[in-house]
Amino acid sequence: MEKSLRIGIQEKPKSVLNWVILSLQHVFAMFGATVLVPLLVNFNAGTVVLSTGVTLIASGVGTLIYIACTKGKVPVYLGSSFAYIGAMSVAGAVARESVFFGLMLVGIIYAIVATVIRYTGNGWIKKLLPPVVIGPVIITIGLGLAPTAIEQSGLMGVQSLLDVGMYGGAANPISGIAWKIPLIAVVTFGTVIGVALKGKGFFRIIPFICAIAVGYVLSVVLGVVDYSGFSTAKFIQDPGFYFLGTYAFNFNAVLIFAPIAFVTIAEHIGDHTVLGEITGKDFIEDPGLENTIMGDGIATFVSAAIGGPANTTYGENTGVVAMTRVGSVWVVGLAAIFAIVLGLFGYISAFINSIPWAIIGGMTIILYGLIAGNGVKVLINHKVNLTSMRNLIIVATILVIGLGGAAIQLNEAFAMSGMSLAAIVGIVLNLVLPKEETE
Repeated sequence: MEKSLRIGIQEKPKSVLNWVILSLQHVFAMFGATVLVPLLVNFNAGTVVLSTGVTLIASGVGTLIYIACTKGKVPVYLGSSFAYIGAMSVAGAVARESVFFGLMLVGIIYAIVATVIRYTGNGWIKKLLPPVVIGPVIITIGLGLAPTAIEQSGLMGVQSLLDVGMYGGAANPISGIAWKIPLIAVVTFGTVIGVALKGKGFFRIIPFICAIAVGYVLSVVLGVVDYSGFSTAKFIQDPGFYFLGTYAFNFNAVLIFAPIAFVTIAEHIGDHTVLGEITGKDFIEDPGLENTIMGDGIATFVSAAIGGPANTTYGENTGVVAMTRVGSVWVVGLAAIFAIVLGLFGYISAFINSIPWAIIGGMTIILYGLIAGNGVKVLINHKVNLTSMRNLIIVATILVIGLGGAAIQLNEAFAMSGMSLAAIVGIVLNLVLPKEETE
């Protein structure tokens, strides 16, 4: 039974205006991380590999594909995956086409795993990833993203934001931003909390929209908003598609992508477990991992086929569902359509691009914290016995490895690190450590 949702998973909002506003909230939640992926890949590769416009379109198209594959049963938004940034940067420096062939291979691996689950069941997945593993992995997902939120908020200094051109660039930065960025982030953060706790009626379920409005006005007053995108924007823009079939096959560096696919499948399961805890649904059973993983895989394949990055389930949007208790897949679907529009309509895209990163940072402090909190809920709700030394060892090891910066370099492009390495170690410990008699 759905757990205290204000709007159910397959329920439409009562008015079109409410529907639009709730969907825009999801767009703003995913936007920062989604467009950050092409920025980082292009910066690291030293050349243009990914287009921001295509990335937005691919996230929207991918989400609609996912909704179709899961028969509209899961309110998940798919955005750009951070797990493949290293591989894309290295492959992109060699040949742009190799990036997209590598990502299409990832989509195929997802489809193969989904097919195996369809015919063998998901019992082996549950054995590999029980709550004692999933819980702390989810915690590392949320807390592992925490430095990004803190950095965007200017609470670790703004130099890195200048280096990637988020505030005018290191050579010619927007003046006097050192104190402005944290102030904007804190006001945004405070607005989210205030509206979520004290808001009345419809405002209570749109805390992020309210926070963006307040943060943007403050940013305009402080002179932090960059309007340069409007001068070059067109009403309808060519986002920069890179279609499969318009270029020669190039398999350079393709195989560096394959190992990462198995790591992101574990992340996929963790995200769906979190969303299940929030909504009171078991998405592992219905619509089933065979359908959720297939949807994710097809979305990634299609994204790569038009020149976009790998897609992945977005914790930011799961955080929005947790905060607002609005689980409507109709809301998520309209957000996907808005993302496609953003990639095509230049002035809308320019406005979204003008939103300072400090606002995104202020919101994601809450969103990433909610993800980590839901990992704790997994342990509590499944009554994981933490007086058991075996369980305590598994949880403690996952947390330390996941949050401590541990990494194993497997090749030039791929290092198993953070949440990925923690998940693998947790799975191995769960399989090899003997169970205690009290369990």
